[in-house]
Formats: sequence, C-alpha cells, structure tokens
Amino acid sequence: MPKGPRGEKRPTDVIGAAIKVGRLAVGDDTEELKDDGKDPAAKALGAKGGAARAKSLSATKRSEIAKKAAKSRWKKS
Repeated sequence: MPKGPRGEKRPTDVIGAAIKVGRLAVGDDTEELKDDGKDPAAKALGAKGGAARAKSLSATKRSEIAKKAAKSRWKKS
C-alpha cells in the first residue's frame, strides 16, 4: 500500500481511495499519523518568520529572490 506525504497508508486504486476519503470525512475511519520529530513551537516560529520576512521585503526584492530560486531549480534538471 503506498504512503502519503506524512506516512499515511492509502489505497492504490481510485475507487479504494475515494472510499477511504469518504470514511475519513464521515468519521468511520481514522488515520494514525507518525510524529515528524520536530518541535511544534519551532515549527510555529518558522512559519511566523517566513511571513514576517515576506512582509518586510519590497516587491522587487521578492521578485529577485524568486527568479534566483527558479533559476537554481531549473539548473539542477
């Protein structure tokens, strides 16, 4: 059975996946997620820091950073 991004076990076929999602939505089924080992407080601070940095940068500087990142991603492949 394939695993989702957080280690969830998911069915491989489309119908099985739809049934699984329906059961999760209704509450008939639950998923046990494994802990990623990261401190929740550190994750919260990291999210705040990224938002604060984006807010403090000008539009042109954000554009330059995005262009540099895109160039780096395309250079790898």
